[in-house]
Amino acid sequence: LTASQIAKLSGVNRNTINRYVTAFRERIARYCEAESPVKGEVEVDESYFGARRVRGVRGRGARGKTIVFGLFKRKDKVYTEIVPDCSRATLQGIIRGRVDLESVIHSDGWRGYDGLVDLG
Repeated sequence: LTASQIAKLSGVNRNTINRYVTAFRERIARYCEAESPVKGEVEVDESYFGARRVRGVRGRGARGKTIVFGLFKRKDKVYTEIVPDCSRATLQGIIRGRVDLESVIHSDGWRGYDGLVDLG
C-alpha cells in the first residue's frame, strides 16, 4: 500500500505514515546488516536488468541497464546490491565486506572475480 492509502485506512496523517514507514525500512536495513558476514558456501554473480534491447553497444557495455550484484548462501539467504559498475575493485570490495574469509566462494569464470584467492 502507498502512504496515502495507509493514511486513509488508518486515519493518520500521510506525513506521519511516511515517517513510520521510513523507520521500518531503516530497522529492516540494520537487521540485514547485522546478519553479515555470510559464512559457508557462497555463490556470487552479477546481472543486468533493463530494457530487452537497447540500440547501440551489446553485452556488458550496454547503456541503460541496471547492474545488480548478488551473493547467495547455499540453502539460506540472498543479498543483492545495485552497483555502478562490474569492475574488480567494486565487486571484490562488496565481497570482502559481506563474506567471511573462511568461506568457499563459487563464481563464474569472469575476470572481475580473479584475485579472490589472494583476499583469503
